[in-house]
Amino acid sequence: MEPWSEYSRFVIALFAILTPFAAIPIFLSLTEGRSEQERASTASSAVLTVAAVMLTSAFLGDLILKVLGTSLDSFRVGGGLVLLLISLSMLNAKVSPVQHTATEANEAEQKAAVGVVPLGIPLMAGPGSISAVIIQMQRGEGWEHAAMVVACILFVCMLLWISLRMAVPIGHRLGQTGLNIMNRLFGLLLAAVAVEIIATGLRALFPGWQT
Repeated sequence: MEPWSEYSRFVIALFAILTPFAAIPIFLSLTEGRSEQERASTASSAVLTVAAVMLTSAFLGDLILKVLGTSLDSFRVGGGLVLLLISLSMLNAKVSPVQHTATEANEAEQKAAVGVVPLGIPLMAGPGSISAVIIQMQRGEGWEHAAMVVACILFVCMLLWISLRMAVPIGHRLGQTGLNIMNRLFGLLLAAVAVEIIATGLRALFPGWQT
């Protein structure tokens, strides 16, 4: 089991990756004209999708690495680069193309189950969050570590659900400027985490660099 600080950092990083403040304007746009009950259903389906993807990635991460024939340290470097790209987009108050493209946004307007696609996948549960979960699960061993990772995922999903359920008052209170500021703040935190993940992977891949 890892130190408590590692799990708290994972919670902050995962919350930043899932970008609720970037998702709120998209959520409001996709659910415009719908009743409060329909918005609640959309928020629930989005969060359940995120939770399912995250938990599946956590427990199948080892198998995924073996099938790909890659080491954890190589995956750390690759996953860290994905997180860094997402954080740079967040610093510019934009949704990264890694998470959500214009084509997917146009297609989503024609779909009824927008909570699953594109809100759940790939806007929130995308390559960045999947990489972060797999890396965190592989950091330790034992059922205690696995239980803590699962607890962190479920806690973040609860925060995400609260954010989406309160999307209307949050959007009205903060406005686009306030949402952009929060997005940039979490982007800065995510950039720091991404750099450390990349550095850890590079140190393990190239031990001679430490001398």
